[in-house]
Amino acid sequence: MKDGIIIIENHDDLASYFFEVLETIEKPTFISMGNKWTLKAVMNKGKDKWLVVVYREISKTDGFVITAYFLNKRPKGKIIWQQS
Repeated sequence: MKDGIIIIENHDDLASYFFEVLETIEKPTFISMGNKWTLKAVMNKGKDKWLVVVYREISKTDGFVITAYFLNKRPKGKIIWQQS
């Protein structure tokens, strides 16, 4: 949990979004492939607001967050899972 706090503290635009970052990983709108064995959990937060959390899975029950950021348009990339 400590690393997640560091990510939030280093991104001013994420200052009040700690729990939303965690929720994005747990219940994303979709997951797409990232670079070098990473995944991107994406959640729509409004008309032109997408929260992207880049993470890496070590196993089905373990992993870590690399970074998180907002985009003003739907992120591109190969979608490997999508909420139905």
